[in-house]
Amino acid sequence: MLLSRWRRWRRGRPFWGGLFAILAGAEICALPLAPLKVMLQQGIAGIPSVLMGIVMIVLGLTAWFSPAQRSLAGVLTTLIATAALVLSNLGGFLIGTLLGILGGGLMFAWQPHAAARHSPEERSPELQSPVPPQSPTPTGTTAHPDPQGAQP
Repeated sequence: MLLSRWRRWRRGRPFWGGLFAILAGAEICALPLAPLKVMLQQGIAGIPSVLMGIVMIVLGLTAWFSPAQRSLAGVLTTLIATAALVLSNLGGFLIGTLLGILGGGLMFAWQPHAAARHSPEERSPELQSPVPPQSPTPTGTTAHPDPQGAQP
């Protein structure tokens, strides 16, 4: 019961993209707080590192709890991870940048499952029409189904 609820929740959102973004944010945020022996150079990079890490963690959580905002969260995560390469100790020694780019890409590319479409044979006889409806298309254009509603 609990495992099936977890799977349904996880599959209904860009889980892996959000997880990679949270891990990237934690990596970028934690390095400036590490002991000086671990750090290459603290300098002024400490404040932007912590801020970028926190924002990436928030964007990962946004993808989990508001999947409708996944595109914006994915693009912002990728941009912040790329900026962290320059502003934050090589983006958490490249680990944070790579995880952030991967997470942002997964968030942006994730699509929700579409409802299953039934073939005309599977429909009930009441719903079947003898002639399929023709959609008017302007001359010179071709009709194509686009799930996101873009116009040709």
